[in-house]
Amino acid sequence: MNTSLRDEIKHLYHKLIDAWNNRDAQRMAGLFTEQGIQIGYDGSKVIGCEEIFSHLRPIFEHHPTASYITKVTEIRPFGSDAAILYAFAGMIPPGKTDINPAVNAHQTLIAVKDNNQWRIDLFQNTPAQFHGRPELVEQMTEELREIIK
Repeated sequence: MNTSLRDEIKHLYHKLIDAWNNRDAQRMAGLFTEQGIQIGYDGSKVIGCEEIFSHLRPIFEHHPTASYITKVTEIRPFGSDAAILYAFAGMIPPGKTDINPAVNAHQTLIAVKDNNQWRIDLFQNTPAQFHGRPELVEQMTEELREIIK
């Protein structure tokens, strides 16, 4: 894979995570395509920059959100104008210093080139609870803890 393409997609993803961690709904929504889709951890689906902003703004204004710690596991291009990124994430609750394993997640991002700029067409955040397999939750959590050390 083209290293530059991989770096560009990874950079887009990190901008998204940084916007979340800084509770910046405008910046986060601005990373999406006009009809981009965000599917949240709770299953909520919002479509388009304006709806994403309207969904995120009250969350950031009225709830102390946890910060993401993430690890990109794979980036696959689809030609030169689209790619998919897979990552997993843990969250550090406000006022804490460690990851809460109960809310670990798999994250999927589909990026497309829009007017020569990478934008998010889909971001999905899926719980990684591994029902009946606590060793997988612990393995994921430990990998993420290595990042914050």
